Amino acid sequence: MEVPFNKPYITGNEIKYMEECINTGKICGDGKYTKMVSELLEKTMNSKKILLTTSGTHALEMALIQLNLEEGDEVIVPSYTFVSTANAVLLRKAKLVFADIDEKTLNIDINDVKSKITKRTRAIMPVHYAGISCDMDELMKVARENNIFVIEDAAQAVYSKYKGKYLGTVGDFGCFSFHETKNYVCGEGGAISVNLDGEDSIERAEIIREKGTNRSKFYRGQVDKYTWVDIGSSYLPSDILSAFLYAQLEKRDEIYAKRKAIYENYYENLIDLQNRGILKLPVIPEFSTSNYHMFYVLCESEKQRDYLMAELKKMGITAVFHYLPLHTSPVGNRLGYDIGQLPVTEKVGATLLRLPMYASLSNDKQEYVVDSIKRILSV
Repeated sequence: MEVPFNKPYITGNEIKYMEECINTGKICGDGKYTKMVSELLEKTMNSKKILLTTSGTHALEMALIQLNLEEGDEVIVPSYTFVSTANAVLLRKAKLVFADIDEKTLNIDINDVKSKITKRTRAIMPVHYAGISCDMDELMKVARENNIFVIEDAAQAVYSKYKGKYLGTVGDFGCFSFHETKNYVCGEGGAISVNLDGEDSIERAEIIREKGTNRSKFYRGQVDKYTWVDIGSSYLPSDILSAFLYAQLEKRDEIYAKRKAIYENYYENLIDLQNRGILKLPVIPEFSTSNYHMFYVLCESEKQRDYLMAELKKMGITAVFHYLPLHTSPVGNRLGYDIGQLPVTEKVGATLLRLPMYASLSNDKQEYVVDSIKRILSV
């Protein structure tokens, strides 16, 4: 039996909406479906403004541009994250400060964050790993006490919640991804939620997204011509991709229910291995409502993880590790970091294994994955 790691879930209206988009004659950014998706996200997440972008990476870049960082300013990020989080900081010529993660949730360790705040710290970028929320009350308290911005990397956490509030709408900015590996997809795509008070922040986000021009105001009839007013880039997704995404978000409850059922099935059938000390399973704190983006196991050692991954592959099951800690990468080394500085991050990076997880994963394939894990570990 072949079980891929990921398979995009098709709801049924994707092609229909894409054809409708093509027939309008406007397939570039900010067309009919781009606006429909933005409005749907704003309404369902209770966000003041959500702008679609070409990727979650570009949403992060947009957020950092708005902070007006200067060389020497510092931004704290977890080392256990995708390179986009860190690249967005370096592109602004700011100093990247890596923090360790909490061994239970795999989210940024707030105590480590506190120890690394200096007079030059301008922002903290928490990553809601696997769709599970950071402790945002504590993080926002620390940030406000030190006059620091918070940019939520919610790439994995679309429609996850913290104490009933949608992730990405708690900090000053929230950044989302609709990459094909995420819960709701359009191949490549993302969004930024602008949560700062004042229309100026929303207007500047629109300008940055439109290559640094005030073209959005021109299209609304607020100015009689548009011109270059700020730095920016081409961050607008094609309306064809937005049409695909709209079909996905229409079925967000259906997708959520399917992923939740798969997650709970994995958990129920693997909990015995945790009870016996063979593997560790994910932890969802009481304050967090997960979107069930991922199901992972933590092995006893890197050797056990690699063995389990290789044996599953022989059985046709694609299970994969995740991030290599950024502080131990070649770029991390050039920035002055090395092995041994963030022990929890390094341990997790060496022992975490992600299991196949997608909305159309059938019950028999889930059972095959679980049985194979137990057979390989001889339990």
